[in-house]
Amino acid sequence: MRGAESLVHTLVKGGVDHCFANPGTSEMHFVAALDHIPGVRCILGLQENIVTGAADGFFRITEKPAATLLHCGPGLANGLANLHNARRARSGIVNIVGDQATYHRPFDAPLTADTEGWARGVSAWVRTTVKAELVGSDAAVAIQAARTHPGQIATLILPSDSSWNEGGVVGEPLSVPPPVALDPHQIKNAARILGEKKNVLLLLGGKGMHEEGQKLARWIEAATGCRVITETYNGRFQRGRGRLPLERIPYPGAAARAMLKPYGHIVLAGARSPVGFFAYPNQPSFHHAEGTELHVLARPEQNIVQALQALVDELSAPPAAIPDGGPCPELPSGAITPESFAAMIAALLPEQAIIVDESISFGRAYGPATQAAAPHDWLPLTGGAIGCGLPLATGAAVGARAMGQGDRRVISCQADGSGMYTVQALWTQAREKLPITTVIFANHKYGSLLGEYGNVGANAGPTAVNMLDLGNPSIDWVQLATSLGVEAAQARTIDVCADLMRQSFKRQAPFLIELLT
Repeated sequence: MRGAESLVHTLVKGGVDHCFANPGTSEMHFVAALDHIPGVRCILGLQENIVTGAADGFFRITEKPAATLLHCGPGLANGLANLHNARRARSGIVNIVGDQATYHRPFDAPLTADTEGWARGVSAWVRTTVKAELVGSDAAVAIQAARTHPGQIATLILPSDSSWNEGGVVGEPLSVPPPVALDPHQIKNAARILGEKKNVLLLLGGKGMHEEGQKLARWIEAATGCRVITETYNGRFQRGRGRLPLERIPYPGAAARAMLKPYGHIVLAGARSPVGFFAYPNQPSFHHAEGTELHVLARPEQNIVQALQALVDELSAPPAAIPDGGPCPELPSGAITPESFAAMIAALLPEQAIIVDESISFGRAYGPATQAAAPHDWLPLTGGAIGCGLPLATGAAVGARAMGQGDRRVISCQADGSGMYTVQALWTQAREKLPITTVIFANHKYGSLLGEYGNVGANAGPTAVNMLDLGNPSIDWVQLATSLGVEAAQARTIDVCADLMRQSFKRQAPFLIELLT
């Protein structure tokens, strides 16, 4: 048995049954093994950042890792941006990266690189396997690392001779360690703060933003009078009717500081300490008020829902009903604005849809409008590396299909500038016939960066404005999508957009709407 064959058998035994791939010469024996060993579904991406972003989206929906197949160090480097986002989302991924044969590496051939060094910045576990006999056992450890709560990136680097040499041994699945144990003192301290203080905020992150976590947070809120909100960015946020109407900490620093100013105590339930996305001149890095005390209920590597349940028990908090999110907005008409688009999404959203949000500046009105929409999952940009939206939607649709939920509609809300980073994902969506409706907000500029000029105190002169202009030449998204196999149309009013949206929901295929904003 070749090393590559032992790798595929180990993946199948370990429950890794999807591989998002962009292979090259060093990975051909792995590709050949995938061809004749059943059990792993392979999905081709035309650039490595498509591959890694799709693996992120797959995990966010399925909560199980997929494999990626990347070509040597430069291929890994192409995928690093969305691996950064995946790490911030705490997604589990098994990266398989080809490399020069061990005996060829000393000759410094063109693709030779510090692959391990590049991998360490985004990976919790990295290993180079230099013998075919060790490929299976090392792959089993990689799977174990990727499955470790709440999800980690594991990178297995395979010199090509470790793949093609004989002697491979299938690795047996390894037990996955449980989440880090809860600290009873932290639970008691959180209960004390919530019971004694009046200006307390419970800040949710991780699975605290899933339906079960929200339910328990509501019981705590009702019993103590605290306020419950969520961190700004999280891998998956379950929203809509029947879920707790929750505000997120806003992205703009001034708005975030205003929201958090009243609270002298913040209890962190799987959330990070609230800090600014960027530093700005003469502004603090943290968003909470000076003197606010932070209390950790549970860290991200702990079981957040279990921690919330323990806090409910400590407080003897009785069940409390989820408040009504209010009426769903009526279908709007007329001009395209952030508010009219948010109302349209809320009015038309199918049950259990998945919204992938990389709308950047246009998406500011989504939150309040969609609180009373049909139940849905929200997958945002987590790490700030733009170009995640189209690949994330691709992986989410594949993940829903893998879970037997192939009829779930994915709605990808995508800024045009960041969409151009990974536009090749549309080709994969067409090839796989994925039910994704992509809405491109075509304002033909990097709108968010124009705002950032003022935030950092810089003057935007003609040269600077020209660097942020995408209108010379103007990108025709309808032609671009069509050339990649995705049917597309243009909308200049919210009425036309709504009609196209409804039509797209009826087909099991991707569709793109270029929304001229």
